[in-house]
Amino acid sequence: MPSRHADLFNRRKTIVFTFIRCFARRRAALAVLLAGLSPAGHALTFDGALRLAETHAPQLKASEESLAAARSLQIPAGALPDPRLVLGVDNLPIEGTDRYSLTRDAMTMQRIGLMQEFPNAAKREARVAAAQGQVALSEAEARIARLTVLRETAVAWIARHSVERQLARIDALTAENRLLASAVRAELAGGQGSPADIVAPRQEAALIDERRDALRAQQAQAIAALRRWIGAAADAPLEGGAPAWPLQRDTLEHRLHHHPELLAFDSRARVLDAGVAEAQAAKRPDWALEMDYQHRARQYGDMVSLQVSFDLPVFSGTRQNPKIAAARAERARLDAEREATLREHAAMLASDFADYQRLTAAVERQREILLPLAQEKVDLAMAAWRGGKGRLTELVAARRERIDAELKAIALEGEQQQTATRLHYAYGDGDGADPHTGEHP
Repeated sequence: MPSRHADLFNRRKTIVFTFIRCFARRRAALAVLLAGLSPAGHALTFDGALRLAETHAPQLKASEESLAAARSLQIPAGALPDPRLVLGVDNLPIEGTDRYSLTRDAMTMQRIGLMQEFPNAAKREARVAAAQGQVALSEAEARIARLTVLRETAVAWIARHSVERQLARIDALTAENRLLASAVRAELAGGQGSPADIVAPRQEAALIDERRDALRAQQAQAIAALRRWIGAAADAPLEGGAPAWPLQRDTLEHRLHHHPELLAFDSRARVLDAGVAEAQAAKRPDWALEMDYQHRARQYGDMVSLQVSFDLPVFSGTRQNPKIAAARAERARLDAEREATLREHAAMLASDFADYQRLTAAVERQREILLPLAQEKVDLAMAAWRGGKGRLTELVAARRERIDAELKAIALEGEQQQTATRLHYAYGDGDGADPHTGEHP
């Protein structure tokens, strides 16, 4: 019996230790996995920046509260005014033996009643229409705010991405500069070249450092711009690339009339149309109903009164008509402003798309022609210098031109992506398209 208990205890101990070892291995594997995922999990992708902007941008919170306020004001828009409680004393004597008495004089009555005003139906319908138009206007303004936040976040992310690509290239050029400096020292040690050649790589290194300082300043500015929209997450390292928006001029021009700012004019028009209708409805009389209970002295009977009152808009020439004219003038002003805004955006679309085409051609020219030519010039200058037929200053000048060409290519790509982003969110389907494919989810 003792041996059986000992065997059972040993088996259980083995099972427990096996479980502990398995749990420790799984925990270690999980820690390794999490350690491998943590850098990517904290990186800031383009899509992640947009999601953060939609969640954290205070501008969107403000537009949401404005929309909530408009929806709340829509509820009582068509309701009747609150009823009024009427309290009073009628026929109170102020002379004689019964002066100021509420209980003796047969004519003295204590009155309590209710009065309800009834604005005419046209006026109430106009107020409902105005409230509905205000809700539509708040929705349009919320959409404008959302697209503005997304656009500016995207532009800021692309600006930072472009600058950091240039910084990465600068670091690579620094390594190349060290190799050049080593080659110059080797040439001098072999009795070739001029002692003045040792200065050229150092001058190039100083110019590279100057470029790096300028780019780091641009990087700080881009991070600050991004922080405006997404907060502290803007300091995270970037991951991935910017999207390639599918842009066609015919499509953009077709969607010009659907620009959020132009759609907002339609909602403003609804509000002003309702204002015109309410001004016209003021020519129709409103009415009110009042019912009173009148209490007299104990020896007299109580009474009930009922009265109906009407507004008399008999001076419409100097009261209602000027208000109608003012409301119609405001409506005409809005139409003129909409036409001016439409022309402005049409001009902006033509200008921005022309700039986008210019940048697209410039990027292609820089990548396919100018950058290869700059590299070829460096190769030729390097071969001539190593062959003793060229000067080091010519090689350094060629390398500087290649540096300029490389950095300009990256900068042009960033400008092209920023212009495409502005066009996409202004005239494309920026409200519902997937940022990478342009297709609806």
